[in-house]
Amino acid sequence: MSAAVILAAVLGGGVILIARRLFSRRSSVKIVRHPTGMMRGKTVIITGANSGIGRATAAELLKLQARVVMACRDRQSAEEAAREMRQEAGPDQGELVVKELDLASLTSVRSFCQEIIREEPRVDVLINNAGIYQCPYTKTEEGFEMQFGVNHLGHFLLTNLLLDHLKKSSPSRIVIVSSKLYKYGHINFDDLNSERSYNKAFCYSQSKLANLLFTHELSGRLADSGVTANALTPGIVRTKLGRHVRIPLLARPLFHLVSWAFFKSPLEGAQTPIYLACSPDVEGIQGKCFAKCQEEELLPKATDDQTARRLWDISTVMVGLSN
Repeated sequence: MSAAVILAAVLGGGVILIARRLFSRRSSVKIVRHPTGMMRGKTVIITGANSGIGRATAAELLKLQARVVMACRDRQSAEEAAREMRQEAGPDQGELVVKELDLASLTSVRSFCQEIIREEPRVDVLINNAGIYQCPYTKTEEGFEMQFGVNHLGHFLLTNLLLDHLKKSSPSRIVIVSSKLYKYGHINFDDLNSERSYNKAFCYSQSKLANLLFTHELSGRLADSGVTANALTPGIVRTKLGRHVRIPLLARPLFHLVSWAFFKSPLEGAQTPIYLACSPDVEGIQGKCFAKCQEEELLPKATDDQTARRLWDISTVMVGLSN
C-alpha cells in the first residue's frame, strides 16, 4: 500500500472522527451544575488530585467552596495544579491544601493519616481516586505488586485509618474509583503479588475488582455508622493513566485523534465522583456502584460475600492492621 493511500485513509478517518466528535458526541455530554456553596464547610480528601479525573474533581469541588485536601505523590506537580485551579475557580472558592501521599508506601499512608487526624477537625468525603495502570512489573515499598499495592492496598489502609475520623464527621461519604475492566479479572489468592507470573492487564483488572469487593464489604461494616461507601466506573477518560502503554510511533497521531474524538475529557469523567461526593440524591445510599451518575449493575463476582470477606481479611494482614 502506497504512502499516499495510507495518508488518505488517515486523513479521511480523521475527518470522520472530528465530525462525529463535533456533531454527535458533544450533544451527549452532560456536565452537571451544582449550586455554588453546597460544599461550604465540608472537607474532602482526594487521592491523585494533581491530574486527570482527580484534578477535575478537585477543581469543581473547590468552586463549590469545599476545603479540598489534595493527597498526591508528586508534591511539586500538586502545588502547580493547585495554583492553576485557584486561578480558574474565581473569587468565591473554597480552599486547597496539598499534602504528600505515596500509596506505594504504607509508611507514607500512615504518616498522611496521622497528619490529617491531627490537623483536620473533620473529613466529610474521602475519594479514593489515584491509580496506576498496566505498569511494568515492580513492587511497592513493602514488596507488593505495584498495581494491587497502589490501587487496592494503599487505599485499603488509608480508608481504615481514617474511618474513625469519618464517623465523627458523619454523615460522611467514601467514594472509590474502580473501572469496567474489573470484568476481566479475578482475585488470584494464590499469587496476589504475581511472583509466579505477571500479566499487567490482568493485574489491573484484579485491582479494580478488589476496589469493588472492598466497597461491598466496607459498606456492610458501615451500616448505621453515618458513613456511606460507594464505587464508580468513570469510563474511558483522557488522562495520564495510560502512560505505561506503548503505542508505536507512527500510530501515535491517529491514537491521539481517536482519544480526542471518543474518550471523555477529565471533567466529563469527573461527573460521577462529584455527584457521589455532594449530591443529596445519594444521601444514605450504601454499597452501590455508579456510572454516568446512575447506579449500574455489577457482575456477581464483584459483590460476592465470601470473596469480599476473604479479601478483606488478607488485606488486613498485608497492611499490618491485623493486630
